[in-house]
Amino acid sequence: MGKFKRVCVFCGSNLGNKKIFSDAALDLGRQLVERQMDLVYGGGNFGLMGLVSQTVHDGGRHVLGVIPTALIPVEISGHAVGEVLIVSDMHERKAEMFRRADAFVALPGGYGTLEELLEIITWSQLGIHDKPVGLLNIDGYYDSLLGLFDKGVEEGFIKPCARNILISAKSAQDLIHKMEDYIPLHDQVAPSQSWRTQENNANI
Repeated sequence: MGKFKRVCVFCGSNLGNKKIFSDAALDLGRQLVERQMDLVYGGGNFGLMGLVSQTVHDGGRHVLGVIPTALIPVEISGHAVGEVLIVSDMHERKAEMFRRADAFVALPGGYGTLEELLEIITWSQLGIHDKPVGLLNIDGYYDSLLGLFDKGVEEGFIKPCARNILISAKSAQDLIHKMEDYIPLHDQVAPSQSWRTQENNANI
C-alpha cells in the first residue's frame, strides 16, 4: 500500500505521437492500482487522461474527474470514467483537484498540463501546501522545461532550495518512490497557516 491515498494526475487530452507516452500513462495507472491509490484528474476520457483513468478504474480504485461544464462535450465522449464532479470554471477545477489530492504527477501534455503543473509548484513555493509534485519525464519530453528551471536558478530568479520542489523521473515506479521520500526543503514565502481559510474553501 502506498503512502498517498489520492494522487492527482495532470496530463494531455491527446495521446501524443509516440506509443511510449501511452505506455507511460498505462504504467502510471497500474502503479497507482498496485499501491492502492485513488485518482483525481481532469475528468476527460480522451488521450492520456482516458488511459490513466480507465486503468485505475478497471483496477478497482476510485476515480474522481473534475471538469467544468463547458468542457463536458469536448473532453467526455460516451460514459464518463468513475465519479464526475462538475464545476463552474477552470479555477474551481484546479482548486478542487488540489484540495482532494495528497500528491501530484504530471505526464506529458500541452498548455493545460503545463499551467496546472506550474501553478501547483508555485503554491508549494508560496507555502500553500507541502504535497509532493512529480514530473514523469518520458522520452525527455520535459528536458527543456527542467533546463529552464535550472536557468532560472542560475540567473537568480528561482532559489536553489525551491528547485527541489519538483521531483522528476523517467518511470512511474521511480517517480512514486521519490515522491514518497519527499521532504520539503525550500523556504516558504508565507506560513501555511496564513493560507488555511482559502485552502479549506478551495478559493485559492
